[in-house]
Amino acid sequence: MSPEGKKLLNIVILGFGFMFMFTAFQTCGNIEQTVLKSFNNTEFHGSGYTSMAIIYGVFSASNMIAPSVVTVIGPQLSMFFSGLLYSGYIAMFIYPYTWSFYTASVLVGVGAAVLWTAQGNVLAINSTDGTIGRNSGIFWALLQFSLFFGNLYIYCAWHGHVHITDMDRQTVFISLTVISLVGCFLFFLIRKPDPEPAPPEAAEVLLQAESTDSLWSRALDAFGECAGVRRGSVGSPPSAPSGLELTFYSGVYGTCIGAMTRFGQDAKSLIGISGICIGIGEILGGGVFGMLNKCRSFGRNPVVLLGLVTHYTAFFLIFLNIASDAPIAPEEGTHLQAYITPSVGVALLCSFLLGLGDSCFNTQLLSIIGFTFRDNSAPAFAVFKFIQSIMAALAFFYSNYLLLHWQLLILVLAGFLGTVTFFLAEWRAESSRRESDYDSI
Repeated sequence: MSPEGKKLLNIVILGFGFMFMFTAFQTCGNIEQTVLKSFNNTEFHGSGYTSMAIIYGVFSASNMIAPSVVTVIGPQLSMFFSGLLYSGYIAMFIYPYTWSFYTASVLVGVGAAVLWTAQGNVLAINSTDGTIGRNSGIFWALLQFSLFFGNLYIYCAWHGHVHITDMDRQTVFISLTVISLVGCFLFFLIRKPDPEPAPPEAAEVLLQAESTDSLWSRALDAFGECAGVRRGSVGSPPSAPSGLELTFYSGVYGTCIGAMTRFGQDAKSLIGISGICIGIGEILGGGVFGMLNKCRSFGRNPVVLLGLVTHYTAFFLIFLNIASDAPIAPEEGTHLQAYITPSVGVALLCSFLLGLGDSCFNTQLLSIIGFTFRDNSAPAFAVFKFIQSIMAALAFFYSNYLLLHWQLLILVLAGFLGTVTFFLAEWRAESSRRESDYDSI
């Protein structure tokens, strides 16, 4: 197999591994608040929103050490061991205790930082400037198939269920644990790409650098560079709204739909259909917009602007269609009505738009970070995930308390600021590329 074919195969395997893992984990995040409300145990006092806030809070802090972990043990083992922590978190729901629930939340937060830093590293070392957009799109599309399969299973398993029994919960989470473990072992099929030949002088400089600088100090230097100390904040501010939107579509919106008693007895199973619609939007966006990166004249900015318009449309329709107390409603749901007669069709259309808009932002963020920091990608992706996860933790925390319309207002403001800062980052990246082309001539 040619070197380019081997790299493409690695990207496909990477995508399938994440698809299996996140079929389990994203489905778990989508349903856990609803499941825990139905859990009949007076000794359990956990909240799904609080758990996810812990996960993303620890995730953000752990990004400081993630580049060093990936450098020391390699991206393949990093993804495998991190995946085992994800599987442990999912298995905990088979019979949850408060202490195990929150302990597993901390551990999976650490694993998430290492997992996503390693993923970014594998994506970068298997890509070139000409293929990074294509590979980002392929990976993103395969990853988002996880939303389709996992949520289809939830719909079939919970169809017609007004209350989630212990047997329902255990059957679902045993299945999800097995699916997650399959994804972990797929990472062992990834092969190291053939190294590009380097001139002797470069190899000598690299050896000197290895002998004089510690892995930790180099990671911190690169981390600071990516954060904007020397080259401008390419990944940091634009990734903030993606963290807030991640919280909303992966945990809050499904809970809102399940709490709408006006949707009838199938409200709980509609959480699965909503997740499928989000996945269709993500897959469509990942496939189309990732490929558009190959066209330099088209650029990334129009795709990001389309994502902003798509999200604003979804937020407005959700504001009209979903009751304001739906995110924090008790197990029996909310009987309130928003500004229009609640419509299942509108709710599922909004799910699709949320997924489509999210893919617009994320494919372009992955592309610009991989393009700008291809030679030092692990710390760059760590910064991206650091900002994204700390904002997700904040959003899951306030989701315990804020009504829906306040959450939507925060998303509107963050989306606008994130789009503006992405435009600035894209301008800097293109300016840097043009300067590099000029220097090479």
